[in-house]
Amino acid sequence: MTETATHNAPWRDTDATPQERAESLIAAMTLREKTAQLFGVWVGASTEGGEVAPHQNEMNPPVDLDEILPNGLGQLTRPFGTAPVDPALGALSLQRTQQRIAAANRFGIPALVHEECLAGFATWQATAYPVPLAWGATFNADLIRTMGAAIGADMRSVGVHQGLAPVLDVVRDARWGRVEETIGEDPYLIGTLATAYIQGLESSGIIATLKHFVGYSASKAGRNLAPVSVGAREQADVLLPPFEMAIRESGVRSVMHAYTDMDSVPTAADASLLTGLLRDTWGFSGTVVADYFGVAFLKELHGIAGSLGEAAAAALSAGVDVELPTVHAFGEHLIAEIEAGRLPVGMVDRALRRVLVQKIELGLLDEDWSSVPPALENANLQDAARLEGSITLDTEANRKLAARIAEESIILASNNGILPLRTPGRIAVVGPNADNTQAFLGCYSFPAHVGGQHPDVPVGIELPTVAQALRSEFPDSAISVTAGCSIDGDSTEGFDEAVAAASGADVVIAVLGDRAGLFGRGTSGEGCDVESLVLPGVQQQLLDRLIKTGVPVVVVLLTGRPYAVGSAVENAAAIVQAFFPGEEGGPAVAKILSGRVNPSGRLPVSIPARPGAQPSTYLASRLARASSVSNIDPAAAYPFGHGLSYTTFEWSGLTVDGAAAVPVDGEAKASITVTNTGDRAGTELVQLYLHDPVASVVRPEQWLVGYARVPLEPGASARVAFTVPADVASFTGRDGRRIVEPGDLELGFGASSGEIRLQATVTLTGAPRTVDHTRRLHCGVTVTPSA
Repeated sequence: MTETATHNAPWRDTDATPQERAESLIAAMTLREKTAQLFGVWVGASTEGGEVAPHQNEMNPPVDLDEILPNGLGQLTRPFGTAPVDPALGALSLQRTQQRIAAANRFGIPALVHEECLAGFATWQATAYPVPLAWGATFNADLIRTMGAAIGADMRSVGVHQGLAPVLDVVRDARWGRVEETIGEDPYLIGTLATAYIQGLESSGIIATLKHFVGYSASKAGRNLAPVSVGAREQADVLLPPFEMAIRESGVRSVMHAYTDMDSVPTAADASLLTGLLRDTWGFSGTVVADYFGVAFLKELHGIAGSLGEAAAAALSAGVDVELPTVHAFGEHLIAEIEAGRLPVGMVDRALRRVLVQKIELGLLDEDWSSVPPALENANLQDAARLEGSITLDTEANRKLAARIAEESIILASNNGILPLRTPGRIAVVGPNADNTQAFLGCYSFPAHVGGQHPDVPVGIELPTVAQALRSEFPDSAISVTAGCSIDGDSTEGFDEAVAAASGADVVIAVLGDRAGLFGRGTSGEGCDVESLVLPGVQQQLLDRLIKTGVPVVVVLLTGRPYAVGSAVENAAAIVQAFFPGEEGGPAVAKILSGRVNPSGRLPVSIPARPGAQPSTYLASRLARASSVSNIDPAAAYPFGHGLSYTTFEWSGLTVDGAAAVPVDGEAKASITVTNTGDRAGTELVQLYLHDPVASVVRPEQWLVGYARVPLEPGASARVAFTVPADVASFTGRDGRRIVEPGDLELGFGASSGEIRLQATVTLTGAPRTVDHTRRLHCGVTVTPSA
């Protein structure tokens, strides 16, 4: 086809709909050109600005770009996130590669570029934001939406189109290594914050990707990539609601299947989920992408396919559109299945249609498409040397945003009155995370995920440690710093030095926790599962020794999951929990300890009282709670939603507007007054829980249906009102349909799931009512300052 013909082709016509343009292109493509759009190639950007090079490891078969590109290429996998590369030179490398890809295929189609963005754009020198578990601790959807937009803008500026985030898995067992990647253990909290993050990401032109659909976090014994055995009701009422909310409300354009097999059916080959529920019921119209190597795993791990061709057919038929990170099954193996008549070419066309529509909507098939990313539009692309250092992905605005999220995410779990610190004369900072720059970063941050493989390359961003931040925060205090032990080693040789330092201090700040890593190279992160929730290594022993000195011990936990902290619950002067709070985590911790910031974070996951009583979450029925017939008490030391402040709040004046009887298709309005009775400004978090005393199936004792952050000056009050639709009380009945059931329903205003302060009963009246995916998902919330 000539260049003129290509430019005048109907798929270039911007007056036509994306669907019409895609159909005209599909009709003109050969089978190999079609399948080429359905896979990615894992590449790394050139550090000199040259074209990208295929990334090779044990799971990546050799890829010859010269052989592939004449047929086209669907995606480029992580050009920025594979090795350290200057952002400007990476953008130049990507620009030259896109130019080559478009020129090599007869339709001029460039690749779609994806990157990780779980806690910021996962590339060298980009801002490392707090991990999603910290987002959950903020209970602040507006703030997370702002972060999503900032991350998306940085990615889009250098030529990225798709981000592989957020994670919507619901924590079911905190021993699972990927807890740090989740937003918490409550479906409603996850749904609202993930939806906000997606809205921010999509507003910047980045395709967000829901993952992992579905059930990944419910694996047996908290093991990564392990079988999942959940009932249809747990799936429908706990695991699916965050995805459902995001699909309905966020504008998300991609979904990633989970690795798991659920009730012995791999998600990657489950048409009832990927097509029936996701598309036919919920109306999702975007692309479904494979989790990395997930299609090949149908053969290698799940054993439901005897060949890569069978794996490709199973995944494509179920609804997987794009194989990532590179081509295993969707190339020649898929073509062989079609040519042998075992798979209709219509299955390829179905996936291709979705891929092409997405590329068209991104402008990649427009006449005026340019391979030059926005950040290089005014640059001299011939002078790579001068480009280096010209793009900043860790701006002052980004750092301020990261700092605010970190500050709002830190939870004051306990406090005997020692905090905020009043300029102590001698501070002993003890613990393996006391002076550790990596202590704030999650597994999918670039320094933890990739940087460790390049020890000679600078980390690329400033990471002030807790010790450094405390020296700045308390310039008049004498501060000693002692590690005491390593994060996960078994040596206690440093205990005596740590105890000596503690004994000579006015206060001890014990900075303990995790090291993020991959597949056992860390104590938290993908593949870093644990047998029990005891602090890694000998940290608990160190903490016990410090407490025995009699000097007040403030425990600071920098972790990716909650841990039981033994005697510290009763004997520590204070416990501060921070879930990998990002690059500004050190200063944020220091500001909390000094009182410059009043803590407002709340636990998105319960902190266990005992390390072995797992799995356990607050979404528990009566039988799951402590009883006289079991010697194991699963109760939390600090429950979901818990968090203290440096001021005090009074809750009063609970009213339920109108009649106490509400139809099963109606709503109730309940209100309380919150007053700041302390002497400093603070933010209270009002949480609304439901309790169904009698239901036709076993229900959790309570579940979150709404929340409100209420900032108040000293002495100020606000009226907090929730309009509660009966729909939020719905659940999956015995026949598998979602119903709203008549009967009493208790509305609980709680400071946490374990502290319901005010409660009212309303009665739902009428016959049981069936609802579906169009039901109301939210309570209306208003916060009105009192006169």
